[in-house]
Amino acid sequence: MSTATATARPGAVLADLLPSPRLSASLEQGGAPARVRDAALVLGGAVLTGLAAQLSVPVPGSPVPVTGQTFAALLVGTSLGARRGFLSLALYALAGVAGVPWFAGGTSGGGAVSFGYILGMLLASAAVGALARRGADRSPLRMAGTMLLGEAIIYAIGVPYLALAAHMSASQAIAAGLTPFLIGDALKAALAMGLLPTAWKLAGKR
Repeated sequence: MSTATATARPGAVLADLLPSPRLSASLEQGGAPARVRDAALVLGGAVLTGLAAQLSVPVPGSPVPVTGQTFAALLVGTSLGARRGFLSLALYALAGVAGVPWFAGGTSGGGAVSFGYILGMLLASAAVGALARRGADRSPLRMAGTMLLGEAIIYAIGVPYLALAAHMSASQAIAAGLTPFLIGDALKAALAMGLLPTAWKLAGKR
């Protein structure tokens, strides 16, 4: 099985090409090596999200900082697929609640008013992973749409959670937890437009 064949195979995501297309195809039978690889990918995705969360910039007037974790979570979901992406973000969330200081700014626990965004990342990672299995990460426009959908899911959970946890009105929660981040989200979508489709092209040339 060639790299080009693996790249064109319907239903594949980028992680399925690791450590090599030939080995990845053999691992699909679900044996112990497949489980070990999947566990490593899930752990790696959680760690990547935790590291990205440390890129945190406070937003004046908002309890929600700008971080890299949203982009990382969507990247993890797209690259790993729905199941592994969801498990990766679930591990990130559960470990953070249990005390691992890898939420934004080195915090932990589930008491932050921004915790709803992390819950949103769980569903968003699964959604973008499912779309990636249908080839949404292989063209710039579809990749941009996938990222925007994932971000919309995160906000759909994070903003109402913020309103409830911080005792804000809907308009206040939107002003504090959505509006300041729209430009950054557009930039993230633009970055993903180039990053994922380019990765597939490079994989096809190996």
